[in-house]
Amino acid sequence: MLLFKKTRKTEIWDEAIEWPIGDIEAAHRIREICRSAAGSAEKIAGAADRSHKKIVPEVRRYERAAKVAMEIALKISDSLLRDVAVRQIIELCLKASDSRTARPLFRAIQSESIIEEVLREHPSLQE
Repeated sequence: MLLFKKTRKTEIWDEAIEWPIGDIEAAHRIREICRSAAGSAEKIAGAADRSHKKIVPEVRRYERAAKVAMEIALKISDSLLRDVAVRQIIELCLKASDSRTARPLFRAIQSESIIEEVLREHPSLQE
């Protein structure tokens, strides 16, 4: 009888990045991270208790994805591209009902048009 080892699926945010990468590639990476973590974000948004043992792996997955996405966004030099990437991270945070993280990210956006778009979709971010 063969025993199969459980191999942990590597997440896109755990993959090593060969720096330097261009701004466009960094923005693509952030978009992929946000799409991959969206399911976890939606699961934890509906959870009443984020410390419950069934939801903790999803919380950790979401938090790790958001952290890595933010770290990559900091390295984007083009301000408009960075704002677009930050908007995607904000969307991920709001899917997880994590307005505590989304608000400071929103304040980091410099582009007026992106600020207006985000506020149209999420007026609760306006203080």
